[in-house]
Amino acid sequence: MSEDEYQDKVAVVTGGGRGLGHAFGAALVARGAHVVLADVDGAAATSAAAAFTARGGSATGTVCDVTDEDGVAEMMSGIAERHGGVDILVNNAGLHAADYYHPFTQLGLTKIRRLFEVNVMGVVICSLAAREAMSGRAGASIINISSSAAYANRNAYAVSKLAVRGLTMSFAREFADDGIRVNAIAPGLIFTDTIRAEVPRTEVERALGQQIVRREGTEGDIVEALLYLASTKASFLTGETLRVAGGFGLSV
Repeated sequence: MSEDEYQDKVAVVTGGGRGLGHAFGAALVARGAHVVLADVDGAAATSAAAAFTARGGSATGTVCDVTDEDGVAEMMSGIAERHGGVDILVNNAGLHAADYYHPFTQLGLTKIRRLFEVNVMGVVICSLAAREAMSGRAGASIINISSSAAYANRNAYAVSKLAVRGLTMSFAREFADDGIRVNAIAPGLIFTDTIRAEVPRTEVERALGQQIVRREGTEGDIVEALLYLASTKASFLTGETLRVAGGFGLSV
């Protein structure tokens, strides 16, 4: 992709205060985009944006609950008013596997409902709210974050991420006339600080044993996939889910 691929683009990254969302924001800011980091933890988003700005980038942080339809709509319309529109939406916000990586029969209805509100309805709410601000903008792209767990479907978390794959295909069709491409990334076990703190070493070894590439996945692996899918090099791709999991899917 060209040096100025993202220069002056406007990107919204949900769950942008930490982890993969923070890494996505950093990469886009470094390439000249203005990035809005939207996170339920507004302080984390604001702090991250301030750090990016201090390094010469352009970013803002805002509090955002992706399950709040009115709040998300207000955020998107405000971004469109200030910046003219939205070019890239990264639907990254989600509840993590450690708390929700359990069968439906064990998780309980309260947690199941919350899981699907954030991981599934959050994608729906943010995508619909961004559609008008993205419509007709050259190279407009939505990237959803699914999971390699979606290909095994062994628990509630995996099914929520399977739903993200389905939404990716549906929105690709529905947004095509608006010139908006919609794709997804299905990461394997990626070693963010959160994952290192939450996942037992036995689970790490099990996951590595199911990969063909026998190394730990990094945030950089997923960032590169995102930069590709949002770029003009992927202009003929829509409705696809790209697995970035060291060959994990081939053993499932």
